Amino acid sequence: MSDLSSDPSPNFVDRMTHDALDRASARRSDTHWIAQHLADDRSLFVPLWRGKVLLRHSPLPEAGAAQPHAVFLSGDAARRFRLHGGPWAFLGLLEGIALFVVDVSQVDDPIPLLPPALGEFAELRPVAGLLPAGEASVLGHARALMHWRSRHRFCGVCGGSCEPEQAGNVLRCTNCATQHFPRTDPAVIMLIHRHDEAGEAQVLLAHSPRFPSAKLYTVLAGFVEPGENVEQAVAREVAEETGILVRDVRYFGSQAWPFPGSIMLGFTAHAASTEIVVDATELTDARWFPVAAIRDPEAFGIDLPHPVAIARQMLEAWARNEGKTIG
Repeated sequence: MSDLSSDPSPNFVDRMTHDALDRASARRSDTHWIAQHLADDRSLFVPLWRGKVLLRHSPLPEAGAAQPHAVFLSGDAARRFRLHGGPWAFLGLLEGIALFVVDVSQVDDPIPLLPPALGEFAELRPVAGLLPAGEASVLGHARALMHWRSRHRFCGVCGGSCEPEQAGNVLRCTNCATQHFPRTDPAVIMLIHRHDEAGEAQVLLAHSPRFPSAKLYTVLAGFVEPGENVEQAVAREVAEETGILVRDVRYFGSQAWPFPGSIMLGFTAHAASTEIVVDATELTDARWFPVAAIRDPEAFGIDLPHPVAIARQMLEAWARNEGKTIG
């Protein structure tokens, strides 16, 4: 068993996309090399069960606090787990050591397969911001890859069954030989801001009926559609959901979002209109909020996105800049 403890304290945008892992893509087609490392007791395995990852918690000096860490298996523990495992894939090299993911979702209870008190399976999203950056990145990679594998067991061209190649990183149809590669869906997420008649900086925040909390407000987001560039996607999504027109679209940053498999492309833009017309099929509310609401959301009766999300990163950067243009 092992865990990845190095954390260079990146910002939130980088939390899910750290450089801890060498993906070593050239090794994926070397079946002899892969077989050797699958059998090597030094190799590490990321266990996955029904989309959940294996975590342990270590106490922190603060009362009642605990630091989550990813648990990677090696040696006998890895062999026992793989014996009952299903799909697996090579993720890359971690400090020169081969790292794989193995999915045991077909097992009703995976805990008996593990050494006692090793950890527990939990959802990655709620704790991603608490994990060391390297661990969050590796677990996100593993989760997204295996989610793709589970959703592409059959060919979208002819319906034939697919078999893994390239150490689990490519699927090939056994009937028509079409290759299928992991999907990453591009999504735009945008902070729209303006100044009101009194010159006060404001940001556009919205609430969706899909949100887990009735108080959660965040920036707008949506998927890029075929045939449009990202700037067009920003303008379209904002206009569709709130009726607001935008100008001066600027790139802010990006974040891998393996829930289940997206890349969030962050932008800021100035509002070119002010009247909000809410699309009731997408949102329950949308409003202009001042900088003070980002600094003290509780005082305004709202919650902001999780600190791991690029949405929160953009909002805090905008507030630190006193509502001026960022990006």
